Amino acid sequence: MLRLSKSVLLAVLAVSACGRLDHLGKPPSFTPNEDSPEHVAMLWPGLPLHTQPQRNVDRSSLWSGEQHSLLGDQRAIKKGDILTVAIELDEKAEFSNDTERSRSASESLGIVGLFGLPQRAAEHLPEGASLADAVEIDSASASTGEGSVKRKEKLTLRVAATVIDVLPNGVLSISGSQELRVNFELRELLVTGYVRPQDISRKNEITYDKIASARVSYGGRGQITDVQQPRYGQQILDTVLPY
Repeated sequence: MLRLSKSVLLAVLAVSACGRLDHLGKPPSFTPNEDSPEHVAMLWPGLPLHTQPQRNVDRSSLWSGEQHSLLGDQRAIKKGDILTVAIELDEKAEFSNDTERSRSASESLGIVGLFGLPQRAAEHLPEGASLADAVEIDSASASTGEGSVKRKEKLTLRVAATVIDVLPNGVLSISGSQELRVNFELRELLVTGYVRPQDISRKNEITYDKIASARVSYGGRGQITDVQQPRYGQQILDTVLPY
C-alpha cells in the first residue's frame, strides 16, 4: 500500500511538472508553425495570384518589368529574397474582476405515522425525543473573489528576414535572425511567420502586425544571463515541490 501511495504521488508530481519542464534551463518553446491552422489553410492552392511571365522580353531594357531591372519591383517575392521586418511593439493591458456568490438551503424530514412504528419507537426513546422531525439539514455557503492584471510591453527592433518558402497560394514563409555581442553578452533576435506579397511596402519592408503566425523572440546568453538564471537544481525543486 505504501509503494502504491508513493507511485501515485510521483505520478501526480510528474503530471504537475510537465507544464514547466518544457522551459527547464531554456526559454519556453513556441508552438510549431507547421501545426498551426494558418499553415494548413495556406497549403490550399486556391486561385492563381500571378500571371505567367511574358516571353520574348528584352532583359536589357530599362522599362522591363523584371525584378532586377531599374524600374522593376524590388520587393521580396521568391525563395531566397530578403526583406526588412519592423517590430514596434507598444502594448498595455489592464483587467479587473470582482465576483461574489452566496447560497443558503434548509431541509427537514418528519415521520408522523408509518404503520405505527414512530409511536412504538417513542416508548423506547429518551424523554423529549421523537421521530416527528427525524432529519433536519441546514447549509449555507458564500464565496468572494477579486483579481486584477496589469501588463505593459514595449519593443522596437528591425531585422532582415529571408523568404524560406513560397506556399501554393503565394503566401511567403519568412525567417530571420540577428545576433549582437557586447563584451560577454550575446543578444539574439528571432522572427518567423507568413506574409502576403501585397503587404510588403515599396521599400521592401513589412510591419509585425501584418505577419500571420508571428513568432518573435528577443533574448540572449552570456555571463549576465547565467547569473540571473536559477540553477537547474533550484528549477527542479520549484517544479516538483507542491508547497
